[in-house]
Amino acid sequence: MSSGHDPVYPEYETEASQTSKLLRKFKETPFVPIGMAGFAMVVGYGLYKLKHRGNMKMSLHLIHMRVAAQGFVVGAITCGVLYSMFREYVVKPKE
Repeated sequence: MSSGHDPVYPEYETEASQTSKLLRKFKETPFVPIGMAGFAMVVGYGLYKLKHRGNMKMSLHLIHMRVAAQGFVVGAITCGVLYSMFREYVVKPKE
């Protein structure tokens, strides 16, 4: 056994603030916050347009809003994957 209190996973048990962890994650994967922000914007726009939907049924309006939000998130995930592949295989092949 060790004599002192050594952390099992030191990278997880550091005394970093939640904000610094969040900023580090956003720098590693920049398309995640873009997808989250786009999702929030689509939902906000859909809720705004809910009053002015005219003859459209509520269920149809909600289906359109859901499809638009999911499409934005899937597009952001796809861009993120392509960006990480580009960074891994095109920019960094110096091995």
